[in-house]
Amino acid sequence: MHHPSRAPLLGVRGLRKRYRSGEGVLEVLRGVDFDLGAGEFVAVVGQSGSGKSTLLHLMGLLDAPDGGTIQLGGERIDGLAASRRDRLRNVAIGMVFQAYHLLPELDVLENVLAPLMVRYGLLEWLRMRAEARARACDLLARFGLGARLRHRPRQLSGGEMQRVAIARALVTGPRVLLADEPTGNLDEATGAGILDALCELNRRDGLSIVLVTHDAAIARRADRVVRLAAGRVEETGCTSVAERVPTAA
Repeated sequence: MHHPSRAPLLGVRGLRKRYRSGEGVLEVLRGVDFDLGAGEFVAVVGQSGSGKSTLLHLMGLLDAPDGGTIQLGGERIDGLAASRRDRLRNVAIGMVFQAYHLLPELDVLENVLAPLMVRYGLLEWLRMRAEARARACDLLARFGLGARLRHRPRQLSGGEMQRVAIARALVTGPRVLLADEPTGNLDEATGAGILDALCELNRRDGLSIVLVTHDAAIARRADRVVRLAAGRVEETGCTSVAERVPTAA
C-alpha cells in the first residue's frame, strides 16, 4: 500500500454543481470536499444520482463546477482557459469510462497512440514516434494484448477493449487515473481482471487512482472508500488489511 503524502495530489473544496431540469434546478453536488494522496487508491461509492460521476467529470476537467475549487499538485485547475484545460487533461489526467470510447476505424496500437498524436505537432510527432510506439507496445504487452496490436475494436472482447482504453489513458504518463465504473459493462470474471490490473498499477507503479463504483466488493479493493449521498460526502474511511480483497495471482 502506498501511503499518501501530507499535501494531497488532488484536492477538492466546497465543490458544487447544478443542472437545469425542466423548470427547476437539480443540485447534484452540494459542497463536496475530497483529497487524493500521491500513490493512493480511493473508491467513490453511492447510490445512483448521488453525484459520483459528476464529481469524477469535474476532477477530470470534462465539466466546470458552479462553486468550489479543484487543485492538482497544489495548482488550482478549475476555471482554466479551454486550451490550458485540454493540455492538462492530455498530460496529467488519465480517464477510463464504462463505455470504452475506442475509435472503430483505428487499430489497437493507433487507439493507444491517439492522445500523443493529439499532443504533438507533426514534426515533433515524427521525431518521437518510435519512442511513443515502444511505450504503447510495452503497455499493451503488459495488459496481455501484445498479439492484438493490429486488431480493430470490433475484433476484441469487452475486457480487451477496456484494457486498450486503460493503456490509452496511461500512455501519456498521467499523475492520476480517474475511472468511472470501468467494469460496469463486463461480466464478473472479466471485471475482476480489469480490477486486478488497476490494483497492480497502484501497488507496483504508485499510480494515484480514483475509482467510481456502485459495487461494495470492488470498493473494498481500494485503500480508502468515500461515500457520497445526496451530493455530499457522507463518510470516508480506510479499508482495513483484513477487509481488502487480495489481488488474484
